[in-house]
Amino acid sequence: MFHIVFDSRGAELLSAAMDMDDALDGETVVMEDDYSVGPIGNLYSPEGRQERSAWWNLIREPDPASANGDADDARLQVILQRMEEEEFDQIWIWVAPNIKDVAGYFWLVSQLGKFAGRIYIISLNNLPFINEKGNVFYPTALSEIPAREFTKAKRLARPVTGAEFETEPDEWIRLSAENKNLRTLEGGKKIIQQNDDYFDRALLNFLQPVFQKITRTVQQFQIKSSEKTNESFLIWRLKHLVDSGFAEQQGETIRLAVKVEDGVDNY
Repeated sequence: MFHIVFDSRGAELLSAAMDMDDALDGETVVMEDDYSVGPIGNLYSPEGRQERSAWWNLIREPDPASANGDADDARLQVILQRMEEEEFDQIWIWVAPNIKDVAGYFWLVSQLGKFAGRIYIISLNNLPFINEKGNVFYPTALSEIPAREFTKAKRLARPVTGAEFETEPDEWIRLSAENKNLRTLEGGKKIIQQNDDYFDRALLNFLQPVFQKITRTVQQFQIKSSEKTNESFLIWRLKHLVDSGFAEQQGETIRLAVKVEDGVDNY
């Protein structure tokens, strides 16, 4: 059995859960690229991958993830070969209610139709779990779930239906054709594509009149904002605000530009 996740910390917890429950035993595979951001047009061609890699190089230096898409493709090819050889093997896709997981799911399931009936999804959307303090909570990421709770979560596994295998690839084709750089989640598995500046006004609200670390600004946004996105994307947008004169940067710190300290309505 393959467990496919999009969250490296969640993968560690899932592996720990396997020591508690033999029924979970399998190989955990992390798909590392974040398909919620960046161009996704024609990813099944060298040209599409090159465009995506160039975009990562534009927004992030150094670029440890620019080849993640190629690595994901390589991992997937190994899995597909094993699925061909082992007719009883299964793939379980773990999807928490966040845009990275859901976008990754669409990218993945659009390539798995040949194995319908052997592909399972574990969707954690709107499902309660128990945290370390014994309180009920609704996780938005696999990494938020205590390892012991994975033994319960496995009961949620269900086959991806034939109808889903007909419609989900079409959804990925639609997203690829639009080929914007930002995708957000609007409940369930509904993805909306946005313009690059979608979060800019919200980011301005997290800037202070005094310099603070860029990473702290991004962390505060991720904690307090109802919509989450890739941190490197947010850093890139903050630098765009600097270039546009709405923010000022000193080294690794940033602040609201003096001329807009009275508000962000001018943005």
